[in-house]
Amino acid sequence: MTLPTPAAPVVPYDEVSVLAYRRARFWTGRSLPAELWSAARRHGRRTALISEGTTWTYDELFGTAARFAAGLREVVRAGEPVMFQTGNVAETVVAYLGCLAAGAPPVCTLPQHGTREIGLLARHVGARTLITQADFRDGRLRKQAEQLLAEGAIADVVVCRGEALGATPTYEALLKEEPQEPCKDFDSAQPAVFQLSGGTTGLPKVAPRLHEEYAYNARAWATALRMHEHTRLLYPLPLMHNAGISLALQPAIFAGATLILAPSADVDVVLDLIAEHRPDVLPLVPPALAVRLLEAPRTEDLSCLRDFVVGGQRLPVEVAERLRDELGIRLRQMFGMAEGMFLLTPDGADEAVRHHTVGAPISAADEVRILDPVSEDEVPDGEVGEFAARGPYTIRGYYRAAEHNRNAFTPDGFYRTGDLARRHVTAAGVCYSIEGRIKDVINRGVEKIFAEEVEEIIVQHPDVVTAALVAMPDPVLGERACAYLVMEDGASPLTVETLGAHLLGRGLAKYKLPERVEVVPALPLTNVGKVAKNRLREDVQAKLEAR
Repeated sequence: MTLPTPAAPVVPYDEVSVLAYRRARFWTGRSLPAELWSAARRHGRRTALISEGTTWTYDELFGTAARFAAGLREVVRAGEPVMFQTGNVAETVVAYLGCLAAGAPPVCTLPQHGTREIGLLARHVGARTLITQADFRDGRLRKQAEQLLAEGAIADVVVCRGEALGATPTYEALLKEEPQEPCKDFDSAQPAVFQLSGGTTGLPKVAPRLHEEYAYNARAWATALRMHEHTRLLYPLPLMHNAGISLALQPAIFAGATLILAPSADVDVVLDLIAEHRPDVLPLVPPALAVRLLEAPRTEDLSCLRDFVVGGQRLPVEVAERLRDELGIRLRQMFGMAEGMFLLTPDGADEAVRHHTVGAPISAADEVRILDPVSEDEVPDGEVGEFAARGPYTIRGYYRAAEHNRNAFTPDGFYRTGDLARRHVTAAGVCYSIEGRIKDVINRGVEKIFAEEVEEIIVQHPDVVTAALVAMPDPVLGERACAYLVMEDGASPLTVETLGAHLLGRGLAKYKLPERVEVVPALPLTNVGKVAKNRLREDVQAKLEAR
């Protein structure tokens, strides 16, 4: 496999794989927007989207997106990426589809990201334009957009749901009378969408999702969940995330289903929407909302949910049993990543599979290896190793990250996820369980916190000598971040609040802030001089249990 150079930012699929995927009709030879518009034309007057009490047919939704695309072409150059910071509103769906139609790859950032992340990402992918939701909650996104403009990190801002920032355009101003036909010509080696896989110490990891593979990803998921024209899918988590696009929006379009977009994951909001619309599919990545449903003071009839899908972290068996016994939910678990591969427990699987594994890959062409993390040799069935994946919708390399790709991918194109897994061979077939990870990453709900990135900013504080960020267990989000600090002699210890103020002041996203601080005289070291983070994780876990 040829790894990318600065002149070749995307690692292409090899020619043999491309021919095989097209011959098997996994790939169609058409662009992502062309496929989505083709599906929308088939479904026409059916309900495509329900958002904030408003119903959109496929004709209405895609007609508006085509008008938005026409206006956007006056703002961005062909092929130029566009940053997003918007919530779960109809304008987000229209703008995402409009960017695709205009040939402007969406960069799927989240409202939680700070100016630091947005600035780094914009520079990394070459984006000049940001689409933001000015009325998002407390107006924070509008303030961030103003700062990004002032700093020159962004040249243009398109404001949804609010007043323009000076001479910048608004969403409404881009809705032209003459719609823009979706972009049909495409380069199979160029990204249709940019998805994020966290960040490191200055260079974000960006997964370039290509046209044919990203379309197939959505179609394969829709097939695995048996989605059809009468499916009603409720999605309460951030839409502009790989999970939101690949588990909800695009599969719903290909199936002709109705997407019910919840403005937030507040339990009462979700229960109200379930009562009103009776959805039959509810994907939750991560499963924090499942825990909150168990703790909710009110009850609701959830019998409509034929597919209650959880993923993102291992769901404790006792939680799965409580969902079954207290709410009547027969869950399915999944495992997925911005880089591609999805696994799902089969619909008819027994509880041994559904409660203890994440199932099997959703495509017959998906390939999985369980590797020894050091030798890269495959381990025997039943033993724990690193989960590695390759297939018709798993990327072959990160965007403009040649050095990182040498370690993250095997020479023959398998993505080394850093997750520890085990292959189970049963009478019903092969399935996999996730047993932890080898990467220094904290999985806080749906988001990954790369410890090195946060540590680098912590030690910029003048009173901090050194720092280590580790995961601590949390019953709702799976993990939260705990910072261990070594302070300068005589310095006052930092608290969660004062450390958070320091990090926010340097543009770090709020969700990455440590939620516990431990001040220690020194960090424990291994026999080769590295920080023994396993001992720190054990320490904070013991303190939580003692409390």
